[in-house]
Parts: sequence; C-alpha cells; structure tokens
Amino acid sequence: DGFGYDFLAEQVLRLDPLNPQAAARLVSVFNNWKKFDETHKTKMNDQLQRIVKTPKLSGDVFEIVSKALG
Repeated sequence: DGFGYDFLAEQVLRLDPLNPQAAARLVSVFNNWKKFDETHKTKMNDQLQRIVKTPKLSGDVFEIVSKALG
C-alpha cells in the first residue's frame, strides 16, 4: 500500500532541518527505485517528487533526490 515509502519520506523531511547529512543518507535508500516493478516504482517516485518539492529542502537532500530522479 506504500505506507513504508510514505513513512520513510516523512522521516527524511522531519530529519532534514535537524541533520541534513543524515537525511540525505536516509533518502539514498530510494536511489534504485527504477529497478522495481511498476507498482513500487510509482509509489517511490511519488515520494521522491514530494521530497524534492518541499520548500527549504537542504542542498544535501536535494542533490540525492535530484540524482535519483535522473
């Protein structure tokens, strides 16, 4: 149902203002999202889009997410 992906994205967004480097490390779990089946790819892509569109996102997290999105 995508709960885990939503949970992970939420944790990244909560951690980012406090510790951007740790948040970037955590979000790197999504780096291989394109290798999954369509259902999971869509859910992971949705969360990556959600993260990258967040105002005041740190440069660390933005860099990792932007690279993951290609």
